[in-house]
Amino acid sequence: MPNASPQRETQVAYRLSNNFARLLREFSRDFERRIYAELAARGYPDVRVSHHQVFANIGLGAVRVTELAERAQVTQQAMGKMLKELERLGYIVRGIDDSDRRAKQIRLTERGIQLAADCLDVVDGVMVYYRARVGAAELSHLEDRLRDAVGRLGLEYLPESWVQAPAASCTNAPPPA
Repeated sequence: MPNASPQRETQVAYRLSNNFARLLREFSRDFERRIYAELAARGYPDVRVSHHQVFANIGLGAVRVTELAERAQVTQQAMGKMLKELERLGYIVRGIDDSDRRAKQIRLTERGIQLAADCLDVVDGVMVYYRARVGAAELSHLEDRLRDAVGRLGLEYLPESWVQAPAASCTNAPPPA
């Protein structure tokens, strides 16, 4: 392969680091940093970004490990490891599934439910910050366009049982149809 010119190298490097995926990732990372810093300040220093895979998929009822792993798109072993940690921290409890004694049901504890409620408050606060910096209309437009793109691509980001559930998001947006 012939040596690339410095100009070509600069163009390639720029495109690799300044693209749609990178912009989404940077926005997401900033959002997460703000949320987890505030959660730590509210008394949850042990909650990590990786725990989001559990909390975003558990709901307020009981759910099986296999279902959580499938929703989060991780292996059952990875989900089991996260669940053990969250159980040790007091956010979830694992019990026997009455319909299948071999399976475990996962449920939020009172501390887990309080964390979920506090997280919603924190997200609301981060959204206030973003609205002030980016503009309310612009942020709403960005969210609407992303939701529309996810819908058009047929991405299943919500568990099937939640699709028709009442809107409970921080932005009060309806779930996708």
